[in-house]
Amino acid sequence: MNVPVILLGSGGHGRILLEMLQQQSITVLAVVDPRCPVARIPHNIRLLRDDKAVLDYPVGQIQLVNGLGSVGDTAKRQQIYEYFKTKGYQFMTTRHHGAIISPEVQMGEGVQVMAGVVIQIGTMIAANTIINTRAVVEHDCVIGKHVHIAPGAVLSGGVHVADSVHIGVGATIIQGVAIGKRTIIGAGAVVVHDIPENVVAVGVPARIIKSRERDGEG
Repeated sequence: MNVPVILLGSGGHGRILLEMLQQQSITVLAVVDPRCPVARIPHNIRLLRDDKAVLDYPVGQIQLVNGLGSVGDTAKRQQIYEYFKTKGYQFMTTRHHGAIISPEVQMGEGVQVMAGVVIQIGTMIAANTIINTRAVVEHDCVIGKHVHIAPGAVLSGGVHVADSVHIGVGATIIQGVAIGKRTIIGAGAVVVHDIPENVVAVGVPARIIKSRERDGEG
């Protein structure tokens, strides 16, 4: 059944999702964005200027798609997801038709798998996580909630990624490594050992350069 959706956000990530939904003939009732130019949204889709306007649509008759991306910090994306979950809404799990996903992969509510992604057997991905364009997730990885695996990142087999982690563009995580919650792995980094929670790690091999807790983010 084609349950109609409301897309939350119309920035770069949101626009990609809108195109993907339309290609799959999923009905998009509205887009929520306080600053979006009217001309950006197709004429047959309603533009809502406030998140609270979504509450006019009955729970159970629509699904939501989280159109917020993230550059480093995934907190805003997590906040919008958790707000609407407290109101009883469900988030659609979306996958691009060009993604390759093993039938033995488990994906939680609201997971988004973008174009060119490969996800191998035995992997588990929790709610509200983005696996972005051309990322590769090898066998038996475990990925937490509210994670962003950025374009071109590679997770080798058996990698564990905790909640609210950002793995930057083109980063590589070798097999069996664990990444702690709320950690940021910089673009192009090569992670060869476990990285604790609430830090920023960059470079080849990746090294910790900053604690996020010292900035009041932990």
